[in-house]
Amino acid sequence: MNELVLRGKDRYRPTGTRLVFIVLILAGELVLSYKNLGPVGFRWMLAMTAAFLVVGVFVTVRCRTVVGASGISTRWGFGRGRTYPWHAIRWIDVRETGKGADKSTAVRITLGDGRRRTLPALQHSYFYPAPDFDVVYRQIVNWWEFSTHPSARFRPPLRKRDRVSPTVLGVLLGIVITIAVMAVVLLGG
Repeated sequence: MNELVLRGKDRYRPTGTRLVFIVLILAGELVLSYKNLGPVGFRWMLAMTAAFLVVGVFVTVRCRTVVGASGISTRWGFGRGRTYPWHAIRWIDVRETGKGADKSTAVRITLGDGRRRTLPALQHSYFYPAPDFDVVYRQIVNWWEFSTHPSARFRPPLRKRDRVSPTVLGVLLGIVITIAVMAVVLLGG
């Protein structure tokens, strides 16, 4: 099989309409900062926005995932990166976060010690669509299945954060806050 190289600079390019949307948000932020914070606050906001953009572009350009005979090598943009050999990878799956237009999917690996790592440059979202996401995911799984024995593969147990979605957590937190407020009002009054 051929080595699979996924680079952030090739994959994370917003389409024209989405880029216009991002520019409009940034322009709106700067206009509001000038109105509310004055010239000095505007300059600080401009400097901070520029710093975030420079760091974001730097990380995006340098992040990469390489899938090959030795395993999966990742680099998030800073440093040399890390290689996870095939014998250390126990499971590969797709993690979905959000709903609707905010839904984002990313491939992650589970290591022998239970740690999970998301693969950079292999994500799909509204702002950064990856039409070949499913194909590339299948290629990675094929590499993994080809390079490991079936007895070395096992699905990790679900963690609390995998079982309890943010929506359910918000509802539970709302119930707890409501009960606490009612208790304070009833007992305090």
